[in-house]
Amino acid sequence: MKELLKIVALLRKKCPWDRKQTLNKIKPLFINEVYELVDKINKKNFEGIEEELGDLLLLIVFASQLLKEKKKSDFSKILIRLKKKIIYRHPHVFKKEKVKKVKEVIKNCENLKKKEKKVAIVDGIPKILPALHYAEVIQDRVKRVGFDWENKEDVLNKVEEEIGELKEAIKKKNKKEIENEVGDILFALVNLSRHLNLSAEESLKKACQRFIKRFKKLEKEFEKQGKDLREATLKEMDEVWEKIKKS
Repeated sequence: MKELLKIVALLRKKCPWDRKQTLNKIKPLFINEVYELVDKINKKNFEGIEEELGDLLLLIVFASQLLKEKKKSDFSKILIRLKKKIIYRHPHVFKKEKVKKVKEVIKNCENLKKKEKKVAIVDGIPKILPALHYAEVIQDRVKRVGFDWENKEDVLNKVEEEIGELKEAIKKKNKKEIENEVGDILFALVNLSRHLNLSAEESLKKACQRFIKRFKKLEKEFEKQGKDLREATLKEMDEVWEKIKKS
């Protein structure tokens, strides 16, 4: 670790690209690296996971070096703060407090966080998160204090209720109301996904990938027939689409 810190400090002195970097400039790199890491985890590419973890660690060390140069912090202070936080939020590990279930651990952790920061349960959730994942995090936060549906059937009923409200909004032709109801449906669907032990973000991503795969087959099918897809009717495309889905 000491060697890595020295290397990064040297890069800041001698590499023209590294010298120009700022915290604002490397923000997109953090986002890209996290997504690349998640992609490798999804693919169970363990060599890739190792590489992406290294890239992410490099960015963390690089950011700490930038803070050190500004005399705002450094890597050792970051580690000390992290260590204190871990110990403080795990009294069942580092002190004599006893817990039996995961729910008790989460509840205790939330109580400690609230005492520490004196903020609302839903504060501190990054707004930069993708919308579906943002909804998942919000719902997970409020679930920790018991604000949640008791079963998936109730959530499914809520989805159906929201669809009914959307239909009414469409009849009224009220654009703002329509937007609100579409948002409520998506939020309810995220809730349903969570109760089915699914990630709404991952489910939608897979649906997009399935759509792309099927649409490519649709294009190839029309090419085989010597037809231009752009000149085909919706009915013709639907017939081929249904065949592709069944296959």
